[in-house]
Amino acid sequence: MATIKEITPTKLAQKLNQSNDIFLLDVREANEVAICNIHGSTHIPMNLIPLYLDKIPDEVDIVIYCHHGIRSLNVANYLVENGFDSDYLYNLTGGIDAWALMVEKQMARY
Repeated sequence: MATIKEITPTKLAQKLNQSNDIFLLDVREANEVAICNIHGSTHIPMNLIPLYLDKIPDEVDIVIYCHHGIRSLNVANYLVENGFDSDYLYNLTGGIDAWALMVEKQMARY
């Protein structure tokens, strides 16, 4: 099994400031996204990923996130199993909760 790289919220914020070439994939449920999300994310709930693999680009950095980082890690592993190159996949360490604590401190938390 491929090792999925982790990216900290702070490092992701730096990368987003430098480049638009990052695909942010939010795999939380719709009710969670309604509370908060990272601007520019694409929302595909974890259970629908198999139906929307064609909506996820390859050969571009993909940062996957959920609430705390568990579901997103599972999705990253699923993507590798389905032909995505692990060199382009990142799991957001601590999920959107860590993002709210470290980067967007005014963001609603749950």
